[in-house]
Amino acid sequence: MDLPVTGIVVPTMGTRSEFLRQSLASIRSAGNAIIHVVAPESAKLASVLDPNSYDALIVDPGTGLSAAIDAGLRSFPPSVEYINWLGDDDLLAEDSLVHALDILAGDPNIALVYGGCQYVDGEGKSLWLNRSGSYAKYLMRCGPQLIPQPGSLMRRDMYEQIGGLNQEFKWAFDLDLFIRLSRVGRLQFTPQTLAKFRWHDGSLSVGGRNGSVAEASVIRIGALPRWIQLLAPLWEPFIQKVIILAGKRINIKSKGSFLDAIRRSRFDH
Repeated sequence: MDLPVTGIVVPTMGTRSEFLRQSLASIRSAGNAIIHVVAPESAKLASVLDPNSYDALIVDPGTGLSAAIDAGLRSFPPSVEYINWLGDDDLLAEDSLVHALDILAGDPNIALVYGGCQYVDGEGKSLWLNRSGSYAKYLMRCGPQLIPQPGSLMRRDMYEQIGGLNQEFKWAFDLDLFIRLSRVGRLQFTPQTLAKFRWHDGSLSVGGRNGSVAEASVIRIGALPRWIQLLAPLWEPFIQKVIILAGKRINIKSKGSFLDAIRRSRFDH
């Protein structure tokens, strides 16, 4: 039997076991992948997870999320050529890894494949579909970052070539990664929806929204040519406001769906 050539890391603190189980199950249905769960030793996940739902538990080094993800990505055996990570509350679409792998394996110049991403609330109800597009790889350099990290898949050798994740960043390290990957290979869009991103108060991406927006601004400006960096203050404040406003609108929509669920529950009983 051929060894899997795809590896997915799931970083977790072990506090959302039901979401984590769903996340792991979605990876199994997305394709043939080795799954490494990265968690603190104190999480004791071996006692709460089905041993068939993952392949290895990796100890979180305890120096931040990007360091935990990087440790997991570097822990795969040499047979793994394509890698990524998935939040412990997010989901991969069925056969999404098969689809992304076909694209990557067909062209050695592609560094990363990305597609659409469905935003859902804590109950799994649809909020918004980020269809993304080829334009996103250009827009991220001067505007909002619309490349969905969930569902994307990258070439391992190119990830290691650029030195992996920048562990200085707490929130927007995926943007920094995409920009650096684009310098060594092509970012390829597919119109297929590859994942679901769960938008809820417990999510780091949601709870740290302002910090993420500020960090992304630093990354965008740092990636610009020096002479353009001097002009960035002319448009960066506007871009940050637009991104924060978009996040607030999704947050309001997610709160609305939660209230609807409560109302339905009361009516049913």
